[in-house]
Amino acid sequence: MPILPSSLTRRGFLLSGAALVFATALPQASFAQAAPTSVMDADEAYAKAKAGEIILIDIRTPPEWAQTGIPEGAIALDMTQQEHFINSIVALRKADMAKPMAMICRTGNRTGQLIKILAAQGFPGLVDVTEGIAGGPRGQGWLPRGLPVYPGNADAIAARLVQVMPEG
Repeated sequence: MPILPSSLTRRGFLLSGAALVFATALPQASFAQAAPTSVMDADEAYAKAKAGEIILIDIRTPPEWAQTGIPEGAIALDMTQQEHFINSIVALRKADMAKPMAMICRTGNRTGQLIKILAAQGFPGLVDVTEGIAGGPRGQGWLPRGLPVYPGNADAIAARLVQVMPEG
C-alpha cells in the first residue's frame, strides 16, 4: 500500500481524487491542457447567478449550510460526499459546457484548492468566488455584503437540486 505524504490532508486527498475522476468523466478533448480560471466577488456572483449567467455551487457541508443558509441562486453540493459531488459536477458541466461554473465556500480556501486541481486536469469554465460566504482576506463575503440566502435545510436543498440538475 502506498504511503501518502504527511502533508497530504484529508481535504487534499479528496480534492486529488475528485480531479482524477473528473479527468476521466468528461470528453478527453476538454482535458488537453490546463483550463483557464477566473475569480469574482460575491456581488458579481449573485448578479450573474440571478441572471442565469453562471452555475453557482456552494461546496460547503450540511452543518455549514444549516448555520448560514445557502447563497440565493446556488446549488448546495457537499464536496466531502465525493461520489455524489463528482457525479453532480460532471452532469452540470455536460448539460451546459458554455456556462461558467462558479464555486463558493466559507472563506475561499477550499474553492481555491479545488479549482486549481480541477483546472490542472483541464476541467473547463471554473470561477472562484474568492471571498466566500463569510469573507476574509480576499474580500468582504456574501453574508457581510447582505446578499440573500435560502434555508440550508434538507428540504430546501433537495428542492433546489430538482430545479437545476439535468435529468438522466
